Amino acid sequence: MAANRRESSPFGSSSSRDTDDEGVRGTCEDASVCKRYAVSIGYWHDPYIEHLVRPCKERKAPEINRGYFARVQGVSQLTKAFLRKTGCHCQILNLGAGMDTTFWKLKDEDLLPSKYFEVDFPTIVKRKLHNIKSKPALAKPIAELHSEDALRIDGHMLDSARYAIIGADLRELPELEEKLKKCNMSTQLPTLLIAECVLIYMTPEQSASLLKWAASSFETAMFINYEQVNMDDRFGQIMVENLWRRQCHLAGVETCKSLESQRERLLLNGWETASAVDMMELYSRLPRAEVNRIESLEFLDEMELLEQLMRHYCLCWATRGGQELGLKEITC
Repeated sequence: MAANRRESSPFGSSSSRDTDDEGVRGTCEDASVCKRYAVSIGYWHDPYIEHLVRPCKERKAPEINRGYFARVQGVSQLTKAFLRKTGCHCQILNLGAGMDTTFWKLKDEDLLPSKYFEVDFPTIVKRKLHNIKSKPALAKPIAELHSEDALRIDGHMLDSARYAIIGADLRELPELEEKLKKCNMSTQLPTLLIAECVLIYMTPEQSASLLKWAASSFETAMFINYEQVNMDDRFGQIMVENLWRRQCHLAGVETCKSLESQRERLLLNGWETASAVDMMELYSRLPRAEVNRIESLEFLDEMELLEQLMRHYCLCWATRGGQELGLKEITC
């Protein structure tokens, strides 16, 4: 999730909110390191993550690696379906992007949208910008697409012809919108919004406001949400407790009770269609040859643990408008 400045807040005391935000920033680091580890042992190809994320010092469990594999495959499938439906004449807003490398991978595949935006905590954006500026493998692809003499860049923002990264707060929508428009966000272009483990760190009221803003700001849009689900059972409670001990509060956990509650939230906040699958179901739908390949990388001792973990995460997607493009037909 994207961040606030350390000032007084309408959502509670500054110190308590800062503590929660610090915990969320920690989950960004954890997820990035897990992804780099999975890439390093061959789960999927990503030549850019090593330029953004430190190497992992300890082995990650096979069920964790398979979970990240399913997550990356699912989000990628939906993203590429949207890009193909729109002929790439669209824009992507990656909300809470962290150290994500999708922009660079899409460029390599000749699937870049008209413009790709990322939003996250200013501290995370600052770190990512430092890596971009200091690593030619990251900077060169951005510069190649930019015809002007100089990129617009400061400590918490980069704006170029096809890529922008912004330090902003997803809970402060007027500020977010202002910063996006300064980077030439269009309300007319079909727009894909992506949120991976973002909404659950917001209160239900805050995430509802974000979803309503997304649904009302663009004539044609799609929203992809990856996060926890089935959180009412004992396994879900243990997940919540483990994160709580790390000072990471799942403020929106009540919206993650079931696949139905996930769909309902999208429909109640302005989206016309909504679908959701848990990650075990999605894993079963992935191409068999690719699943066989990754399952041969590591021996998995307990399939039951993988199933438990995957049943507690889901991929949701919603659409608004875009009938002529066939957005409603997109599925995993």
